[in-house]
Formats: sequence, structure tokens, C-alpha cells
Amino acid sequence: MNIAVVGAGGWGTTLAILLHKKGNRVSILEHFPDYAKFLDKKRENVKFLPNMSIPKGIIITSDFKEALDKVELIVLAVPSQFFRNTVKKINEVIKSSDVLVVSVTKGIENDTLCRMSEILLQEIPGIKNRLVVLSGPSHAEEVSKNVPTAVVCSAFKKENSYKIQNIFKTSHFRIYTNSDIIGVELGGALKNVIAIATGIIDGIGLGDNAKAALMTRGLAEMSRLGGKLGAKKSTFAGLSGMGDLIVTCMSKFSRNRAVGELLGKGKTLKKIMQKMEMVAEGVPTTKSAYVLSKKIKVDMPIVSEVYSVLFEDKLAKTAVIDLMSRPVKSEEETFLGGRI
Repeated sequence: MNIAVVGAGGWGTTLAILLHKKGNRVSILEHFPDYAKFLDKKRENVKFLPNMSIPKGIIITSDFKEALDKVELIVLAVPSQFFRNTVKKINEVIKSSDVLVVSVTKGIENDTLCRMSEILLQEIPGIKNRLVVLSGPSHAEEVSKNVPTAVVCSAFKKENSYKIQNIFKTSHFRIYTNSDIIGVELGGALKNVIAIATGIIDGIGLGDNAKAALMTRGLAEMSRLGGKLGAKKSTFAGLSGMGDLIVTCMSKFSRNRAVGELLGKGKTLKKIMQKMEMVAEGVPTTKSAYVLSKKIKVDMPIVSEVYSVLFEDKLAKTAVIDLMSRPVKSEEETFLGGRI
């Protein structure tokens, strides 16, 4: 199969290697020409996936036409803030109506509050029956080393989910299907915000009790927002909800948790972002989630406090105190099966 992976971050590179090893013709489209040339020569993504060799059979280019020539499957692995412009360029090049498109990007666009599948529907006419989203607990660093991993994919057309299962599955990479595109995408995006909050707990040094409480209540917030937007609340108990929440909040590889930890230690967001090579999707997603929660009137206190810390210079310790000082409530009325 002829496959193009758009985006040469750690996840894009990992998926390109996985798909190449399965016998596919794979190309990686890197935005910056100089880094594309470097990757092609070095055969190691030193910025985003160090110590992992990129097979010589994988084509690395910054040319859209070269990467997408006769392509049958496109894997979109670019940060959410660059997603729409990238999709526009793809639409200018791709003329075939048979190309399957898989989004592995986790985020919510700031200006429009759109999920990635919504952007695709807006920018590529007639893509609905060729669109798949893939999400779940999957750090590139572990998948690239064949650590057992399970993820979930969702599509408007069931047959496409089954296709992606077969194309991506290996002895260490297992794919489940789920018909709930809204829930799968929101779970993958919102857990990054909760991971920042969990990192703040680590930075302050509050311990496991606080982290457990925050993750659990964070899942309740994710479920409430998802339910209001038409997602199945049960989806948030699955891989793209609870599963991704656990790994992103607890892992040493989590960029979002790392951002939160530095905030908890008193660092400013500006200084943190200046030193980061990789994109922490939870930062822009916090802004989107906060605005979205206000727009559709869903109570998301953790998201609100993370927003205040990130964008209003609120002290992390004060945010924690304010969360704990809110009026007491019933868990049954605020969690998965309860009222919005």
C-alpha cells in the first residue's frame, strides 16, 4: 500500500516505521526542507524520536506532490494549530476520491473550536466516508520499541475502521474500533488539559491522593463536555478517555504533564515553551476547552483553573486551594451517569 505520513514528529515517525515494517511503501512529509534533508541523511529523528533508526526504504521529503504521489492512505500527524493549513495544502494536491485519511492529531482548534475531523469535513469536500480518527494511550517512545499498546479508531463508515485495524495492527500494536467519533476525539484532546493539572500536582509535591482525585474528577469533566456535544459517555471509560488520561497524567514521556510540573514549581508558561522542542497540545487545547465549556454552559472547574494558571498568571497553589474550597457535591450527579 502507498502511504504518506504527514508530520515528522515522534508519533508520525513511529507510525511511518511501523507501517513500513508491514511491507507498505511509506513517505514522511516534513514541513521544513532543511530538517527533511537532515532526516533523509541522518536517518534518525534526533529532535523527536532519538536513538531510533528510520529505514532507508522510507521516503523523507518536504514536497507535498512527491509525498502524496499515487497515495492510497494519508496519516495526519501534525499539531492541531497547523492542522487546517496542512489539510488545505493536501486538498490542493490530492485529486483522487479514493484516498483514505486518518487523523492521529489530538486537539481542538482555538479559533473555531473544531475537532480535527470537523476541519477535514470543512476543507476536503466528500471526505466523510473516507475519514478515520485514531486515538488512545500511545507514547511514541514506547510504540517505537514494540511495547504492547492498545488504541482505538473511529469512522463514519464502519468498513474504514476495519481497514485501519488491519493496516496498523501488529503483534504489539492492537487497535479497537468505536463508532463514537466525537467521544474518541474529545477524549484524546481533553486528557492533555487534565495532564497539565496533574503535572502541577507533581510540581507542588502534593502526592498520590491529590493526583487520583484530580484524574477522576478530570474524567468527569471530560464526560460532561462530551455528553453535551453528543458523545457517548461510555466512550470516556475506554481507551481514548480513561486509558489516554492514565498514560498522559502518569508517564515520564508526557509533555503536558511536564509543562504542569514546571508550572507547579513556579516557572512561567513563556519560559517553559521557549525551552520545549515538542508541542504540548494541552496548552492550546486548554484555551479551546475553556471557551467551549463557557459557550455550551458545562461546569469544568479543573479546566477553568488550568486556564487561569496558563493564561491569567494565577499561582498554581492558589488554583489547587480554590478547587478544594468549592461547595461540596454528589458524585452521582456529576459523574458519568449523572446529570450534565
